[in-house]
Amino acid sequence: MLRFVFWALLCANALLFAWGHGFLGGAEPEQREPARLRNQLAADKLVLLTSAQAQAIAQAAAPAETAAESSAAAEVPAKAAAPAAAPAAPAVACVETDAFPAFEARRFETRLARLDLGERQTRLTVPFQEVTSHLVYLPPQGGKEGADRRTTELRERGVTNSFVMQGDSPLRWAISLGVFKSEAAARSEAARLTKLGIANVRILPRGPQSQRFAYRFRDIDAEIRNRIVEAGRGLPTAVLHVCR
Repeated sequence: MLRFVFWALLCANALLFAWGHGFLGGAEPEQREPARLRNQLAADKLVLLTSAQAQAIAQAAAPAETAAESSAAAEVPAKAAAPAAAPAAPAVACVETDAFPAFEARRFETRLARLDLGERQTRLTVPFQEVTSHLVYLPPQGGKEGADRRTTELRERGVTNSFVMQGDSPLRWAISLGVFKSEAAARSEAARLTKLGIANVRILPRGPQSQRFAYRFRDIDAEIRNRIVEAGRGLPTAVLHVCR
């Protein structure tokens, strides 16, 4: 009886061994590849994980994948926003020209008409004196009595071509010492009189009053400014200055 039990157990173990190694064809494909497992590189380093360990590793990897996806999603709007439109050229607050004589002002306005600046262009009237001569004089000092006293002093120093200016003007009771066409001649005479000991000699440009015209431009960009400069080419007074 014991011998029968022994042989029965031995046969059962043999059958279980053959079935576990796939010799009987009953195991799943992944459980019956003894040759592949034997040929696996570094098979001695393979570690079989329990279901709990595999689940813990999967949960740890999930946040990293989520962070990577969020980073990639954040980069998409940044790249999409990169091709932003170039900012517009800043406007020039205000520029204006020097004063033009009337004939040059007409030429300049004809050229500016092509730019169609409208209210951005303004013409300014500027008082102007056409200098035709230069007066060498002594300013008023002490009314008529002061003028008579200084005239006597001038004669004592050899200056005889002087006269007292009258009339209703700021130069009433001033003493004229000569009128010269050029400024250089007037300066030369003033220097000669100063050497004679005559103090407070002055020079006054004289001539008729007239008008000139300057032009002011507001809220223009660099391109329009360059076109205004081009319109003023050949006109000496078409120099642009920054204004307020």
